[in-house]
Amino acid sequence: MKKEYTDQLLLDFGEDGTALVPVVTQDARTKEVLILAFANKEAFEETRRSGLATYWSRSRGELWKKGMTSGDTLKIQEIRINCDQNSLIYLVTPQGKGACHAKKNDGSPYSSCYYRAINQDGTLSFIEE
Repeated sequence: MKKEYTDQLLLDFGEDGTALVPVVTQDARTKEVLILAFANKEAFEETRRSGLATYWSRSRGELWKKGMTSGDTLKIQEIRINCDQNSLIYLVTPQGKGACHAKKNDGSPYSSCYYRAINQDGTLSFIEE
């Protein structure tokens, strides 16, 4: 059965469930890309169980339920899968002040982790005040 045409969920997290799948997280209303992160089987199942975006933190080597420290959780509205069933989109409703752990000068979080643009000369410009 071809993954492109089945109604069966065939995500492959490897035999031990630790293989990582990329997850693009978008605001369900605006479609703004908030985060690109990864999920293993445990993170994916916790996302589906809890209704809150949960990832596998590669830098910390642990489950990461977005917003558990900051309060800026991401409520799942819909989960989409690509044709090859090897990446996901979480459509979410932000439940706090922003999605990014980085803070603006006033201490509030950026709404998206993509708050800078790369200029022609290789420097970065902030695109959100």
